[in-house]
Amino acid sequence: MEDGLWLIELESALQDDCTVDDIYAICHGKALPEALRLDVWQVCLGVRNKMDQLAQFNEIYDLPFQAQLRSDCEEFVNKLGNEDEDKVSVVCDLESILTFYCKNRNLVYETNNGWIELMLPLLSLKLIRSDTYNLFEAIRDTYIPKGCKKNGTVFNVFRLLLLYHDPELCTILDTKRITPDCYASGWFQSLFASTCTLPVVLSMWDLYFQQSDPFLVFFLSLIVLINQRDQILTMKAASKEDLIGFLVNMPCNIEADDVLDFCSLAQYYSVKTPASFKRDLLQVLFGVQSGSNKAEGSVVSQALCLPVSVNELIENASIQNPHPEAVRFFLVDCRPADQYNSGHLSTAFHLDSNLMLQEPEAFQTAVQGLLRSQRNAIDANSNAGGEHLCFLGSGRLEEDQYTHMVVASFLQKNTKYVSLLTGGYEAIHEYFGDGMVDCLEDHDPLKCLICNKEQLRYGKGSVNNNNHKALNSGANSTNSSATNSLKRGSQRTGHPTNNNGMDGVAGDRKSTIDLFSKLSLAMKTKSAEVREKIFDYISNPSAGEQGSSRSGAGPGSEKHVSRNDRNGKRYRNVPPVFSIGEDHEEDDELNSAASESSSLARGSKTSGQLQSEPIEEIVSIQSFLKGPDVIRHFKCQEVHLNGYMYDSYLLVTATHMIVLRELETRRDRARIIVRRELQTIVKITAKKRHRDLITFKYGFPEEEKLIVTDMDRFLIPNASEVTGLISDHITKQT
Repeated sequence: MEDGLWLIELESALQDDCTVDDIYAICHGKALPEALRLDVWQVCLGVRNKMDQLAQFNEIYDLPFQAQLRSDCEEFVNKLGNEDEDKVSVVCDLESILTFYCKNRNLVYETNNGWIELMLPLLSLKLIRSDTYNLFEAIRDTYIPKGCKKNGTVFNVFRLLLLYHDPELCTILDTKRITPDCYASGWFQSLFASTCTLPVVLSMWDLYFQQSDPFLVFFLSLIVLINQRDQILTMKAASKEDLIGFLVNMPCNIEADDVLDFCSLAQYYSVKTPASFKRDLLQVLFGVQSGSNKAEGSVVSQALCLPVSVNELIENASIQNPHPEAVRFFLVDCRPADQYNSGHLSTAFHLDSNLMLQEPEAFQTAVQGLLRSQRNAIDANSNAGGEHLCFLGSGRLEEDQYTHMVVASFLQKNTKYVSLLTGGYEAIHEYFGDGMVDCLEDHDPLKCLICNKEQLRYGKGSVNNNNHKALNSGANSTNSSATNSLKRGSQRTGHPTNNNGMDGVAGDRKSTIDLFSKLSLAMKTKSAEVREKIFDYISNPSAGEQGSSRSGAGPGSEKHVSRNDRNGKRYRNVPPVFSIGEDHEEDDELNSAASESSSLARGSKTSGQLQSEPIEEIVSIQSFLKGPDVIRHFKCQEVHLNGYMYDSYLLVTATHMIVLRELETRRDRARIIVRRELQTIVKITAKKRHRDLITFKYGFPEEEKLIVTDMDRFLIPNASEVTGLISDHITKQT
């Protein structure tokens, strides 16, 4: 009934003057019926009422590369297996459309540039030529990045995204000198039409066009790599040619039923990525494709890591209750101590980059203090904590080379989520303008190098221009303050602007500065406390370890959760075990040990405790699924907080939830990675926008609170069946 209702609603909307947003609100990314696909695509691509451009075509085929174009069209159509009568018609339409496109846009056709492959899904719709051409042109302008060539900006950006989310995998490919243009050109040039089957491409484009996000192809490509990372790692010893051949064909494994999960994961990674590069590169990468396009600049070709704009850093820092899935930054100020002490953000941790060469041991100690401070802020779900490291230099190239060395040292250790603030402290200084007095901590215009350079005036006196000091580091280089929390940037829309587009921006910036000023005032109070703790840790690193055990039974002891510690009735005065909605609890980001180490260590000891050793039991999948105790089993994917996914099976018995992870080497066998008693599950949640992304949280009730000790996350098709079944069996045991 529900399927029929949304189709009726979609048909009704198409008869009216509907928009892309209207269609997405109805379809929610569902695959479209063939009868409605053309109308929906035309609305999404903005060509529903577009004129017949091919009417201008003089049917003269005289391009310098005409013979090559005709040959490629014929070769491609021969592979389709059409009847001979159909082949002539298809080749004619294909050559006509591409010839007119070249003439209309002053473009040169090249073999393997993705145009012919991009046409295949459109030809399968069997439209009139004018509609096919309009769709082709709109897809090229809207969703195909410009400059898909060796060392093009599109591939430099993709490499930075891979480096951000999986630096180890990126390093392996860099070592092999395998750049993204070697394997991903076809993905970007044809939106996967060159590698995926036609049903997969049609389903993918159905969702793709509804999303209206041109950058989605970057994250789809990222998911393709990350899903196959284990296989890629095993091929480190393979030749460059063999590895490229494997990489190119990875999307071939995608099936039509996988498309929704595939795109949902891409959206998830998009949310977990700073959005600055989208705003900064939108016009560089996308738009009308023609021979008159200016040569693209090397915007990111020399970037050490993913750049973050000052707008995103500051504006998101002013949001005190960010979305739980949003990017949250931990800001690291790498300027010399005297510059830091002359003005800095109250949310910045100071790590003097000069220490790296001058005092390596002190630098390593400071790094350990940084990581400890970051962990503590995240564990406390502090507004000032974030897992995404954003490094900040001075903004002057001669000094920032030391900052770049610090960033490189983190990347060499395969640290994820590393970014660099574009323009450094100078960009922050310029952003705040007259509001810097309220927004920067310890700002001293007489010592601030930027104030001296710009001759700014404060109060009655003018800035002294003769106060430049030698850049050296000292004990103050270990100063730190509270850390920064940010949510993902998004393009600002709806702000009023004048003809120059500045009024809305100025108003928006003023409100942001006001908010940040209040946030900064609140943060300064806690700053001294954090600074004192970091001083203590750097002077005596072991003190922190001892201090953490003081609340236990004695020095050095740790208290573990045990089912014997539970008091009272299980679900007394606590929320129901099953709920659907956004995860707002602080344990949603429960230490990333919920990734490999803890997921392997789940076990069959007491119901509230983890095993100390990983489960290594290997079983036959079919034999295990047919076990007498198994009530039902479900195909799923285990989702780690680091983004990795593993094909798995979730099994439900009367008393346990068990998860088997398929072995890469033998698909008929699996490793038992989760074996949980149902009574340890205290909550089941689903993301509001991703209902099939399910989180199981384990722990015990304590008075009126739920104490969460661990969690697992899975992507489960038709997740409501699984959660309903598990919820019913939990209820029976209470």
